[in-house]
Amino acid sequence: MTEQLDDFMTEETLIETVKNQIEDGNPIAVKETLMRLVMTGNPREEAIEMMACALAIEVFDVMKNGAEFNQKRYKENLESLPDMSFMGDE
Repeated sequence: MTEQLDDFMTEETLIETVKNQIEDGNPIAVKETLMRLVMTGNPREEAIEMMACALAIEVFDVMKNGAEFNQKRYKENLESLPDMSFMGDE
């Protein structure tokens, strides 16, 4: 299980997942967050990396604890960016 978690939790995989969410427009909060972060002066790639951190929290919880993906918490963490204090929870 830990090996599967490590394989999925690569930075590249998380970033690719966020990019796919942006392209698909699902969830919409991802696209909105990218637009907000870029409009407030964050470089696009840096914004996507921050968003991948918010995604990592949820993926980790699903894979390690068997929890369901917490869409509400994911959205809340996206909305808090660029503040990444949520990373201290893990």
